[in-house]
Amino acid sequence: MENFDLTQLRAEFPILNRKVWDKPMVYLDSAATSFTPQCVVDEICRVYNTCKANVHRGVHTLSQEATDLQEATRECVREFINAKSTEEIIFTRGTTEAINLVASSYGEMIENGEEIIVTAMEHHANIVPWQLLGRHKRVILRVVPVKKDGTLDMVTFRSLFNERTKLVAVCHVSNVLGTVNPLKEIIAEAHQYKVPVLVDGAQAISHIKVDVQELDADFYAFSAHKMYGPTGVGVLYGKRSLLKMMPPYQGGGEMIGTVSFKKTTYAELPFKFEAGTPDFVGIAAFKKSIEFMQRWGVERIAAHEKELLEYATTEMEKIPNMKIYGTAPEKSGVISFLIGNEHHYDMGMLLDKLGIEVRTGHHCAQPLMQALKIEGTVRASFAAYNTREDVDAFIAALNRVSAMLG
Repeated sequence: MENFDLTQLRAEFPILNRKVWDKPMVYLDSAATSFTPQCVVDEICRVYNTCKANVHRGVHTLSQEATDLQEATRECVREFINAKSTEEIIFTRGTTEAINLVASSYGEMIENGEEIIVTAMEHHANIVPWQLLGRHKRVILRVVPVKKDGTLDMVTFRSLFNERTKLVAVCHVSNVLGTVNPLKEIIAEAHQYKVPVLVDGAQAISHIKVDVQELDADFYAFSAHKMYGPTGVGVLYGKRSLLKMMPPYQGGGEMIGTVSFKKTTYAELPFKFEAGTPDFVGIAAFKKSIEFMQRWGVERIAAHEKELLEYATTEMEKIPNMKIYGTAPEKSGVISFLIGNEHHYDMGMLLDKLGIEVRTGHHCAQPLMQALKIEGTVRASFAAYNTREDVDAFIAALNRVSAMLG
């Protein structure tokens, strides 16, 4: 592929050189967390060694330098997703906290008996926060079913709207099925009813070029650790008009204007939602992971992953009794599967002994597993650093494990 030297790209990830059970490691679990290039690790070390001081707290040089690094990352994120303003970029600990922020804060404006539309393919992080909201008020979840090919039943989706609908919460890409949902269509439909849409973008942000203005998304949540970045850092994008309406999520330092025992006023956006000391070292390093993706090109990475997905799918379909879950026409680099009656845990453990690192279980999507009438699957997921040789090793291991399990 033009301008895509895979050998050079892989050289940025020292972890790819390690072995598992004395065999060359093939990492196919990037949907859970991606590896981190050396430039990100180096930035973490540099900040700790040169300017580790609390942000927005001091007038001294180190604090100013750390603050500048954090705010440079905020602008980098704004540009990366094409938000209108840095006021719309809230730093969180990850996608999960970002969704919980919306559930807690925007959720205060949802009344008893009102409804939230979710889908049957959601991660638990986009189900449980809305159920927790129901502890305090009777909020009804309306669920969009998933069709056999792993796509959403859009006819049912359109039928769920009524005067009580207050929010749509939907994943951009399914972490199990790999389905790329028709977000523009979903958002346009919701906006006809003046209903905002929260998008769980955790599985999309490193595989699809995201433009929140083009999508017209009201909220978009994602995590750095799935973007070749550090753990413990995430982003909530929210339209300024909505964020200004919403009450603070947590109380503490940084999110205040003035505090007295009679009355407290709150800081302006985005700081109203950033209580306490953030992971400013991780946030500074997050900028390096975004720059890594920009340097190699999100579109080029996506094209490379699509080639791997198609190649792996073709080879897997040759294996007897193979069942792949999720065959949507628009699909990201995830393959969930079972072979015959072989248990997913057994397969995962044996694949690990052969150096193949995959995910097994329900993938934090138990309602989807219930709809599919299975307990769990084996899941292989691809990233920029994977190769056709990785796929070949994976297929060879699958055939061997399948024979071993009989």
